[in-house]
Amino acid sequence: MFQFPRLSDRAKAMWRSCLASAFRTAFACSLVGCASLFGPAPLRRQIEFPAFSYATILIVINGATLGDTLRACWQAACATVLGVCPAILSLWVIGPTKLSIGNIAAAVALSAFVVGLPESNGVVGKRIALGQIVIVYLLALVKGGETDAVMHPVHVAVSTAVGVMACVLALLLPYPRLASYEVKQKCELFAENASERVKLFVKAFCADDHSSALASLAQAKRLAAAGAKFIQSVKRREGSMKWERLPLKLFKPYYKNPVERLQCIETPLRGMEIALTSSPSFPVTILLDGELKQGVIQLEEHLSLTLKQLELSCSSASDSSTVPESITENVVNSLQNIQSFPTTHKDLPHFFFLFCMKLLHIESVAKPISVSKKEGMNDSGKQKWFFPEGVSSSWGMKVDLSRLMPALKCSLSLGMAVLFGMLYSKKNGFWAGLPVAITFSSAREATFKVANLKIQGTVLGTVYGVMGCFVLEKFVKLWFIPLFPWFIFTSFLQRSRIYGQAGGNSAAIAAVLILGRRNFGPPTEFAIARIVETFIGLFFSVLVDIALQPTRAATLAKTQLSKSLEALHDCICSISLVPIKSSLEEKHNLLKSHINELGKFMGEAEVEPNFLFLPLHSAAYSRLLASLSKMADLLVHAAHALRFIEQETSKSDASWKDAVTVSKLDGDLKLFKDMLAYLIKSFDEVVSIKSLAALEKELEEKSMSYDLELGKSPGTNLSWLAGSGNREDEVEKMISEYLQNSKEIVDRVEVEGSVMVLSLSALGFCMSSLMREAREMEQGIKDVVQWENACAQINLYEISCKAHALYK
Repeated sequence: MFQFPRLSDRAKAMWRSCLASAFRTAFACSLVGCASLFGPAPLRRQIEFPAFSYATILIVINGATLGDTLRACWQAACATVLGVCPAILSLWVIGPTKLSIGNIAAAVALSAFVVGLPESNGVVGKRIALGQIVIVYLLALVKGGETDAVMHPVHVAVSTAVGVMACVLALLLPYPRLASYEVKQKCELFAENASERVKLFVKAFCADDHSSALASLAQAKRLAAAGAKFIQSVKRREGSMKWERLPLKLFKPYYKNPVERLQCIETPLRGMEIALTSSPSFPVTILLDGELKQGVIQLEEHLSLTLKQLELSCSSASDSSTVPESITENVVNSLQNIQSFPTTHKDLPHFFFLFCMKLLHIESVAKPISVSKKEGMNDSGKQKWFFPEGVSSSWGMKVDLSRLMPALKCSLSLGMAVLFGMLYSKKNGFWAGLPVAITFSSAREATFKVANLKIQGTVLGTVYGVMGCFVLEKFVKLWFIPLFPWFIFTSFLQRSRIYGQAGGNSAAIAAVLILGRRNFGPPTEFAIARIVETFIGLFFSVLVDIALQPTRAATLAKTQLSKSLEALHDCICSISLVPIKSSLEEKHNLLKSHINELGKFMGEAEVEPNFLFLPLHSAAYSRLLASLSKMADLLVHAAHALRFIEQETSKSDASWKDAVTVSKLDGDLKLFKDMLAYLIKSFDEVVSIKSLAALEKELEEKSMSYDLELGKSPGTNLSWLAGSGNREDEVEKMISEYLQNSKEIVDRVEVEGSVMVLSLSALGFCMSSLMREAREMEQGIKDVVQWENACAQINLYEISCKAHALYK
């Protein structure tokens, strides 16, 4: 007997999400269909463009929550002010009878520039405004003298409002889809995920053999990928939560930044994974002490209890805890018997693992930062009104110079699409501009890939729409019914790797415009015209993208790699025994943003056509990205270790600043920092050169010399890059000296032993791992330079000396 295969939890969740999204989209479209076909006569006369109402629904409701929809209502109102109101004035001044293709294209381009310039209205508002502009102006040209200069734009505004209100009702019924509920749900899933990862990490740490440890670590890595997705889901919903509150903060306190809370938990979990990955052997030698092993197991059980309350602390600011205080005190004391300091660098990963467990315990029991009612008061104690972020800024219409290029791109692409679309077919010309308008994106995209997916999605949706019209040829008022299964199908398309958001949205919009149209001729004739006009619009959109942003993604990835190395250099230079928290956090956030941008450019470069250009060396860049991400994580843990060291020594009666051993430790840290910072700076200089031939030519033109012997002597910053001496011995010697000086501090300064031992050990591990990652990065840099200079023999030290002499 045939049986359907059992679905995994992930597959079930995807099915539920797709079906729920399709249901709400279909429900919103049904509301518009009923209002335009069976509603009161005055309302039917106002909804003159039901197809645009459907398009508005697809713009707004795609994966939206109630908060997103409420924000879209505000953005749609602002869009109407920017799109419809100026059009009324223009049509009234020029007159519908005096419109021509030329002045219409100019008016559309100018209006698009005005819409694209302010940053505050958001991409949804911009798409709605641009769609309104295209329909108002181009249909006015088609109808000529029959157009009412006032009522025609008003009908477009009403059609937009009907679509937006249908979205609000669809997100409220049969039950509201709240961003706050989804955040709570994702926090709960992340808490379960984190708890399971801790169990697997401790299981690997306490394993009796290497194979068992690797098996547990592999399972934990799979869970780590799911945990990262949960954090991204919460991050996407943070802005929506603000729109689901009343203007007055009358409810109980809520957690202000759940992503920050989750990241605080994720950081030590990544550290535990790094520690286990770096562990040279199992079983762990320090666990031969049975009392310490029992303490680790107790701490793991306690973390499982506290992590289960993570969902509660992310959704509210309640300070209540169900973990008994006696258990907490026992756990705090469970690692106090760690007094022996690691003697070799091989023991550092094990001590770093314990440090991350202690850090995770601190972060898991930390009280969340809440937003209380006092924030709703001004300095005089009177209550003030609260507006979600984006409301007040929309009125200001702040203009940034960086917005000029996206606004100009929007203006030219839409203007040219409208111009050539109308020249090809005046009757159907606005279908060339509408796809460009309602799929507008201010962010950089993979131009060719996105355009290809939009064309494929448009053809797919158009063919389906024509088939629906053919099946229900005698039942015109039921044409919107075939949209229901299509929305389910396109929901899966949007989540697929083949079509993605661009192809899935285009397929849905294409079918809606076919089945939801009114008075546009026979379906087959209209479908052919729609496909041709869409191709015209996307062709000029791609053309303008290439003309205004000709820099390839591969080139941008190389530039971003240089910026990432520069930010990494600044972070390394900020390492100090007396860390300044604000400076470290700011520099680390900048480093993470650069690394994220590098990942985006790499993804775009992998799908862009190469033509006659050199493609991106994906393997080398992937290794560099992994090394940069790992070094960023290590720097965060190093900052935590330095903070704990400073806190513990400040409690001591001994003099922290005047101790001789501390001066030695400071010297070890400075030696490490100078060596690593100089290496990263050298990598940055090597990456920044265009080519070896250009470098040699510039040196000859400026008649500059360079000293290859500079830095070759052992102990200098470039000795590694020059290849002199044994690199492993140098690092081991530096770490050994650091461990020796750290042990003297633990012996001389009367502090809480375990905290100081774990913190100094963690700092030593971070130093050793950062140097190891620098070696990995060196090989990646060499591969990139060799890829770009295939016929040359690569010597990074020589290239660095030349670049340093030229750019110093």
